[in-house]
Amino acid sequence: MLVLLPPSEGKAASGRGAPLKPESLSLPGLADARAAVLDELVELCAADEDKAREILGLSEGLRGEIAKNAQLRTAGARQAGELYTGVLYDALGLATLEPDARRRARASLLVFSGLWGAVRIGDRIPPYRCSMGVKLPGLGALGTHWRAPMDSVLPEVAGSGLVLDLRSSAYAAAWKPKGEVAARTATVRVLHSQLVDGVEKRSVVSHFNKATKGRLVRDLLVTGARPKGPGELVEALRDLGYVVEAEPPARAGRPWSLDVVVTQIH
Repeated sequence: MLVLLPPSEGKAASGRGAPLKPESLSLPGLADARAAVLDELVELCAADEDKAREILGLSEGLRGEIAKNAQLRTAGARQAGELYTGVLYDALGLATLEPDARRRARASLLVFSGLWGAVRIGDRIPPYRCSMGVKLPGLGALGTHWRAPMDSVLPEVAGSGLVLDLRSSAYAAAWKPKGEVAARTATVRVLHSQLVDGVEKRSVVSHFNKATKGRLVRDLLVTGARPKGPGELVEALRDLGYVVEAEPPARAGRPWSLDVVVTQIH
């Protein structure tokens, strides 16, 4: 099973130990595309803070993030699984997993990134600020920049098993599974169900959507579930107590769509 995750804007305040070693990152086929983004981002942030803040879409209060970007090559790095601290990652709780579940996490989780393309949770990277929605002056939209390298690398990484796609739309734009990979891919949406004047109303709640996805992945890792395809994933999630509504693709070469329906927000 390969699980595709978005990154989080929330990150640990600083890295630890040795700085980034680009050659040590997983998915070496992305190395050239990574170097291109890193070079332009560092140069932009070192040269003009105001321009960098505008391009990166940062508020005045986040100006300090620009200085961090300028020092990416020398800043201390830490494992990606420790770096991301947003809602999904808090619910996932990688640090509290037992050794077997942690090994499964290292093998199956892939975090997408505007700067790195995609990394394993064991890859050591420094704190950064660069979303997939950014358009760099030289490279253009990062979602577009990553498509060709991802199309070259990701099908092999996906192997022959289930692909569980939990990315947000901006990160999903960087790689869309095609053909037989898409046929064994499942995307997940979390819906909050509540009764309003006796009528069921469903809505997407961003914070809880992320938290539920984090708990869902954690449950799969802890139990050691190994669904081979979307149909088996639906069964595994239902066995774990989730209410799941599945929609097989309308035609070949498209992913499955899964709705996880919840009644309580926490």
